[in-house]
Amino acid sequence: MTATTTAPLATTPVRTVKQPSARLRAWAARGPLLPALVFMIVVTQLPFVATLVISFFDWNSLYPKARRFTGVDNYRQVLTDTDLRHSVWTTVLLTVAVVLASLVFGLALALLLDRRFRGRGVVRTLLIAPFLVVPVAAALLWKHVLYNPEYGLFNGLLHYVGGPQPDWISHTPLLAVEASLVWQWTPFMMLILLAGLQSRDQQQIEAARIDGASDWQIFRHLTLPHLRRYLELGALLGSIYIVQNFDAVFTITSGGLGTANLPYTVYQTFYQAHENGLASAAGVLVVIGSIIITTFALRVVSSLFREEASRA
Repeated sequence: MTATTTAPLATTPVRTVKQPSARLRAWAARGPLLPALVFMIVVTQLPFVATLVISFFDWNSLYPKARRFTGVDNYRQVLTDTDLRHSVWTTVLLTVAVVLASLVFGLALALLLDRRFRGRGVVRTLLIAPFLVVPVAAALLWKHVLYNPEYGLFNGLLHYVGGPQPDWISHTPLLAVEASLVWQWTPFMMLILLAGLQSRDQQQIEAARIDGASDWQIFRHLTLPHLRRYLELGALLGSIYIVQNFDAVFTITSGGLGTANLPYTVYQTFYQAHENGLASAAGVLVVIGSIIITTFALRVVSSLFREEASRA
């Protein structure tokens, strides 16, 4: 009987591959975004920093060598000057009126489009169209096609029924600007609220109908609370734009008749009075106000995303 011996197996060394660190992987993921980040900083942040620096100087472009550092005097003048304070009040009034009216009309149209009827797709497309019009073109349309006292559509209809022929822009200048902005921003509010209506829990609504709830009770106790976040989002996003609106005021009234808002006042101060420092200070205040509103808007958007994620 012979004994067999087995030779030990040769073991090959195992090479360990060093994994990249978490920080290196993070930078590799962010690398493709760096050119866009640099471009955004150059295009947006550097001009804002330059505007911020100029806002601390008494700088008239007609006398460039006479500029001097004045600290916060320009900001003090913006907040105490009668014309500038009136422009701030006009901006607030214009923003509140346009946003509230757009939300009311947008909610009514969203409730209409939430129902099924023949031609709903065509109606939805036609209702969205005003929001797709270029702002300057929309303002020109209202100024010449609708408001013109001689050949405008409004006075044409009033002439047909034997009514008066008012000069809409001269008699109601701020209302004329507000109407054009409401017409343009109602479709935007409608889209946001329609998305909110279509995300409702239909089983909950059907259960309420079975229990005998009326349409008004369903709207008051189920639909409206569900749309609260969407109403807030629409109000905040609309406010961001209306606060910075320049096109409608410049095109329809040229800032006259008490319609000059803060962006138009910045334009007047910079291009007509040539006060670079004062205009920069007013512009910085507009940016700060927009940032505050944007912060609330981002919080609302993040809360909506969390709610949708929790439902999924």
